[in-house]
Amino acid sequence: MKKVLILLLALFQISSYSQNKEVLYNFTSIPQSSLVNPGADVSYKFYFGVPVLSGVSANLGSSSFSAYDLFADNGVDFNDKVRNVINKSSSNDRMVTNQQLELFSGGFRVGGRESQSYISFGMYQEFDFFMYMPKDLALLALDGNKNYIGKSFNLGDLSLKAELLSVFHVGFHKKINKKLVLGGRAKIYSSGANATSTGNSGYIYTGQSATMPNIYDQTISSNLELKTSGISKFTKDEYEGNIAKDIAHNTFFNGSLGLGLDAGLTYYFKENLQFTASVIDVGFIKQSKDIETLTYKGTYHYNGVNPDFLGSDDPENVFDEFDEAIPRDTLYNKYTTWRPVKVYSSLQYSFGEYRSDEDCNCRGQIQRRYLNDAGIQFFAMSAPRSPIAAVTAFYKRSIFQKLDVKATYTFDTFSNKNIGLGLSGTLGKFNIYALVDNVLEYKDVSKANSVAFQFGFNFVFQDKED
Repeated sequence: MKKVLILLLALFQISSYSQNKEVLYNFTSIPQSSLVNPGADVSYKFYFGVPVLSGVSANLGSSSFSAYDLFADNGVDFNDKVRNVINKSSSNDRMVTNQQLELFSGGFRVGGRESQSYISFGMYQEFDFFMYMPKDLALLALDGNKNYIGKSFNLGDLSLKAELLSVFHVGFHKKINKKLVLGGRAKIYSSGANATSTGNSGYIYTGQSATMPNIYDQTISSNLELKTSGISKFTKDEYEGNIAKDIAHNTFFNGSLGLGLDAGLTYYFKENLQFTASVIDVGFIKQSKDIETLTYKGTYHYNGVNPDFLGSDDPENVFDEFDEAIPRDTLYNKYTTWRPVKVYSSLQYSFGEYRSDEDCNCRGQIQRRYLNDAGIQFFAMSAPRSPIAAVTAFYKRSIFQKLDVKATYTFDTFSNKNIGLGLSGTLGKFNIYALVDNVLEYKDVSKANSVAFQFGFNFVFQDKED
């Protein structure tokens, strides 16, 4: 059990950051900005990303502890470090990660030279993980119930979702007029592996007789369920394949399929006052390949001396009684999972007119270019118990004709000092960008609660006079 707990803590450490891409959002000199707002005001003749390298991103972190808390060489016993981490954590601490690898991408203008309509397309691999800190279960696994007589351990603390999938998408956006840009994107999901255990409930309670201190009253009420797709065959003794290769094979249109939709807009109140909004991943996956659902449902009641489930001398066959009261059942029903929906919006004020005879290659065909953009962004993401939200203040600057920088300050449930930096530059037709969150934490990454980065390479082509 302690090994399982340590594994959960390790996942907690590397998996506790939201999917907010605040530096990328509305950074329109980067073609991938349309992935977080299909209605972004971007323009080009056509572009294509460098295969596998056009979009690489990862989010790492924890809302309540760092790697240093567990692995610091400070003479403290590791079990004590784990116990300290659990004691200072809350069952509401959320663990969220998102990793993406863009396999290919591209886009082109349709309808002639004067058209403001664009089609984009691509495919990327994605991994999502979400889990709440199972504090009560962690305490029980570490210390047992000896020191917690009279406490009810909440089995509902266990709540997690994990999925590995590929996404093929086609998007369309059009500048309707000088004020409004609309866009949408259709997605096909292929899930190679999924594990879902949410909506659990139950408790473990141990009471003690006031007159007979060695007599205990223990109740276990369990309503636990774990749904899996694309995973169960790997747990069988007869499996002799390569797990990595088989999961990769399942992920790319050989797994469970689903559909999704993105939508977004850009609206100019004035030429230099802009509002944007988008909703990403409104979609579902019908889990139907290699499905297996494990359930532990029932109620067990014991009265007597404290039972020892690990002992070999159990005169009352306590374990057998427990197994009958709360049996493990295996079901093979298809089930549906919903993608975590993300919502973005921003209000941007532009100032400092850029005086040049050349048009900007990515800000849309507006009458003026501005050197500076400043404003505020909002982000929210659906989660099993309550949404995750963040607010970001940003400043963006065009240093040269084709070199832009963006700085952000984000406040969310994971950090109140998240400063991000982004750089996008184009040399000839070659665009390169790099985005980093929580730059203050890089002085000692081991003590960081969260670190996120993204980079990529594209070729962007404009008309000759642009």
